[in-house]
Parts: sequence; C-alpha cells; structure tokens
Amino acid sequence: MPTTETFEFQVEARQLLRMVIHSVYSNKDVFLRELVSNASDALDKLRLEALRDEVSGADLSDPHIAIETDPDARTLTVRDNGIGMSHDEVVRLIGTIANSGTAKFLRELQEAGDSADSEKLIGQFGVGFYSSFMVADEVTLLTRRAGESRGTRWTSTGEGTYTIETVDEAPQGTSVVLHLKPEDTEDQLHDYTSPWKIRELVKRYSDFITWPIRMVMPAPVGDPDGDDEAPREPETLNSMKALWARSRDEVTDAEYHELYKHISHDWNDPLETVRLHAEGTFEYQALLFIPSHAPADLFQQGYQRGVQLYVKRVFVMDDCEALLPPYLRFVKGVVDAQDLSLNVSREILQQDRQIQLMHRRLVKKVLATVKDMMTAQPERYATFWREFGRVLKEGLLSDYENRDAILAASSFATTHDKDAPTTLRQYAERMKEGQDHIYFLTGDSRQSIENSPHMEAFTAQGIEVLLLTDPVDEVWVEAVPEFEGKKLLSIAKGEVDLGTKEEKEERESKREQEQEEYAGLLAWMTDRLSETIKEVRLSSRLTVSPACVVSDAHDVTPALENMYRAMGQEVPRVRRILELNAGHPLVSGMNRAYAADAEATGLQETAELLHNLALLAEGGELADPARFVRLMADRLERTL
Repeated sequence: MPTTETFEFQVEARQLLRMVIHSVYSNKDVFLRELVSNASDALDKLRLEALRDEVSGADLSDPHIAIETDPDARTLTVRDNGIGMSHDEVVRLIGTIANSGTAKFLRELQEAGDSADSEKLIGQFGVGFYSSFMVADEVTLLTRRAGESRGTRWTSTGEGTYTIETVDEAPQGTSVVLHLKPEDTEDQLHDYTSPWKIRELVKRYSDFITWPIRMVMPAPVGDPDGDDEAPREPETLNSMKALWARSRDEVTDAEYHELYKHISHDWNDPLETVRLHAEGTFEYQALLFIPSHAPADLFQQGYQRGVQLYVKRVFVMDDCEALLPPYLRFVKGVVDAQDLSLNVSREILQQDRQIQLMHRRLVKKVLATVKDMMTAQPERYATFWREFGRVLKEGLLSDYENRDAILAASSFATTHDKDAPTTLRQYAERMKEGQDHIYFLTGDSRQSIENSPHMEAFTAQGIEVLLLTDPVDEVWVEAVPEFEGKKLLSIAKGEVDLGTKEEKEERESKREQEQEEYAGLLAWMTDRLSETIKEVRLSSRLTVSPACVVSDAHDVTPALENMYRAMGQEVPRVRRILELNAGHPLVSGMNRAYAADAEATGLQETAELLHNLALLAEGGELADPARFVRLMADRLERTL
C-alpha cells in the first residue's frame, strides 16, 4: 500500500520560500523559465546516461517538454520524460537547501529591500523549483526515475510542510502541476493559463533549448460548435537552434543573454559575450559569458566552476573544469567539440590533448577580451575588475604561460590617482627620471597603506606607489619578479635608494656621517631587541615618523606568514629590521641619552616602546600588548 509521509521544510528553505514569494513577485514570469530549464537538464541527463549505458529500460523514443494549461481548473503543468527522480532524490533535493552560503544569502536578501536588488541576489543562488510558489498556492510534483518501476508524488502549499507519497503508476520523468493563485482581473498580463502568454514566455526565455517544448492547446471554452473529443495537435514553441552554431548575424544580444541566464541561473544580463570558432584538424565552437557580478559563493570551497561541454550538440558534461583554469571559474558558457568521444570522464579530460589545446585557446581568448574591454569599454572593464579582479590575479600564481597576459589585463590602485586604477604599463610610462623599479606596498586598506611610515619618502619625492589590498596580492608579488624588464619592489622591504645619481651620492655622504654618529646606539638597540629584531639601522625612507619596521629583501612578509599559518603550514618566525629616522627629535634624543648612560632603565624602555610603535604604525601585532600599555601609561603619567 502506498504510504504518505509528511515533512517540515528545512528552516533555510522555509525562509527562502517566504522571501521568493514576497520579494520578487513583480518578476514572477521567470518561474516558467526555471521549470523548463529543470526539465531540459533532466532530458540532458537521461541522454547522457543512456549514451554511457548507465540506465536500462528507459524510454528514449520522443524526448520533449510538454506544457499544458487548464483554464477551468486554473492549473499549469510542465512535464518532461527525462531522467526523473527516485524517492530518495526527492527527499534529498526538495525541501532542503544544501548550500553553505544560504544563511548569508538570506541575510543579504533581507537587507536588499527593493525587488531589483532581491532579484540579483536570488539569481546568484537560482531559486529553480521554489519559484513555482510565486504564482501557485499549491504545487504537486510527480516523478519516476528512468529504469525504476515506482514513482513519487510530492505536494506542498509552500508553507511549513510537504508530503511525499510512493505511487505505483507514474510516467517516466517529472511533471510539475501548479495550482495557480486566484486570477486578478486587473492583471491580465499574468494569466498563465493563456496560450499566448505561454508562447511569449517560452520564446523570451527558452527558445534556444535543444529539446522541443510543446503546448497542447486547451479546449475552447463556451464554443457550441467545438468538438471537445477531437485530437489536438501539440504546438512546438521553441526554435531549438543552438546559438553557438549560428552565425553572429543570426543571433541577437537578447538571445545570447537568455542563453546565459539559462546556463548560469543568473537573472542579470552578462557583462560580455565571447565567441570562438575553431576549424581545421580539430573543430569546436565556444560561446562564453563574463557575468556582470560575482556570485556570493565564488570564494567558497565547492563552488561549481567550468563551462558546459557538448559533443556534436549532444550534452556531455556540466561544469567541465578541464576547459578553464580555476582563476577563470566565474566564466560561464558552452563549448561544443566535433571530435571528442561522448563517453568521457573528468579524469580522461584532464589528460586529453584536444581538451588541453581548447583550454589554452579559451584562456587566451578570455584574457584578450578583458584586455580589449580595458581600452574600448573602460566602464565595463571597471565593473569586471571590481567583481573579478581578485580572482583573475590568482592566475599570476598558477599560470606562468599566461602571466604576461594576466598582468596586461590587470589594474591596480595607485597614489597617482585616487579614483582611477592604473595598469603596469601606464605606471612605467610615468616613472620619474632615475627611477628603475615599480614600487608597491601591500596592506589591509588604502587608508592604512597611505598612512604607513614606509610611504613617507615616496610621498615627499612624488614617486608613485601601487596600493595592493587584496589578500592574494601578498602572494603573487612574491612570484612575479618583474614587468617588461622593470623589477617590482616592495617599499617595505630592503633598503630604499631614491632620486637622481647626484641626490643618491649626496644622501650617501650624509648617511655615512650619521652612521658614525649613531653607531653606538644602533649596536646597543640591536643587542637589546635581538629576540625580535634582526638589525637596527638608519632609514632613508622616513621623513616624519621616528621609526619603522621593514623586512629583509628576500624575507617573507608578516602578512604572508600569517596566511601560511592560517592554512595550517608552520613557518619559522622571521626577525625583521628596525629603521630609525636620524632627523627625528626622539631618535636624536635617544642618541644623546645613550651617550650619557647606556644602562639607564628609561632608555631601555624607550627602545622597546619605539619598536612597538613602529609595529603598530604598519598595522602589526604586539607580542605583549599589556606590557606596552603599562609602559605607555607610566610615560604619560610622568608628563603630567
């Protein structure tokens, strides 16, 4: 006997349903696109499993999607004869949301407020099946997995619970019956039992789907001459033309955009469309899209990356990671090859020479498109870099072959212009006379970098510095030694030698005198601070601050140390260099105090405080904050 079980929606699913129903009601038309898209995926999966002999007893005679309406009963049915779902799959997939970013998504959705922002956020997660409840007050899903004998019925009003029942008879595939909400007589544009409305939505959203979408016309209502028993010929609503196989002149931007929305589940238009057609010994076509915004889970483990792989217009694989590297994981699209085997696995693709050739060319095409966007469409490029620049720079670590192309397509914040980023080539063209290097400084924010003591000499001499604030910047600058023959140099490492030849000679002469004058103090401080400091020396980069802490030229930075430790990699503590500004009253005063009494307690405390102040100035962490506070309080008390 069939049994019916009642379940409660997962908390996140219940919240999402409520937000979908009430936040994006003005755009409820898209529910049909989502249901048709799900049906198309089910047909793709059935064909793929059949080609791989992974399913037996399946009906493959007439794969299609059917849409039926019943104006009297106010129902709309979307049916496919695809792969279907087993009972366990229905339990696992419907009613729960297995997405690690769901909580964050719901919070952002609640904060978004207006429907326009809500749409963008919902598009990032793909509401899919749940969008049905925007137009229906009850949804019934009947499904049977291909090759199985029994089916499953799922029913819910979208409130707190749903029921699941095992049924003895059900057609192969899945049908979703929407019991539509009461008709609003003032809202004729959303009559989803109307054939013209269904035609309009399919043409707008799903014309490119490769499976026939058929509609059985309802019997005419109130027609005394009509024959309700006469067979009605189904009408095919979509053209089923693969957009990537058609010439550019035959396809509109709107059609490209709808294809993008279908494969990405994004409700926004893409930022850029990339077409590629390769002929010769190995033929393939690619239609790729750069999104207009980064998905919320782009940096989360498990993010599905890659494009769809087809072979001779036969769907083979979703999220084919072998076609694009991880740093281009935001790119969506379709690649259709002519000479690959249909029975391929992800492991085989990693070693396939043809896939490797496609990979190389697709990467170069995407990078060239971004570079062209930089010069021809600066506003679009600015959007791209804001959304995906951090991801693209990951390629500087992993893709040596395309490193120059990635650098050429990258831009960076700079002291030259607070509002406009710069390219490395633009930086090189502005370099001052006598300047040999491209200077940069990493940090948590632009403000913290601009206020860093390391910037003082560069600001005083008007020398441009790149301001790198993304976490990945700490890593890639270690791996990229130069750009077009010009060394990339951190201003927080090594020694700084700025200015013309004459200025350098004059500064060196002065420094020799100061070095002799401060030799005793420097040696004494090096000894006193030897547990945490490698050396104390005079600085050529400070003009205002009394001291700063720098790394040796080839040492790992503290930020990079912390990143390695956060990833579970133990690295030895690196002792750094404390630089003193000989022109600062505090430093000159310490020198006089040292000459008077090198063992004075106050002098030792001042040396410790000076080191801690230098650490704080660069945003570093103190080894003993409580001691620092105590010493500062004592010093302040003496000034009262």
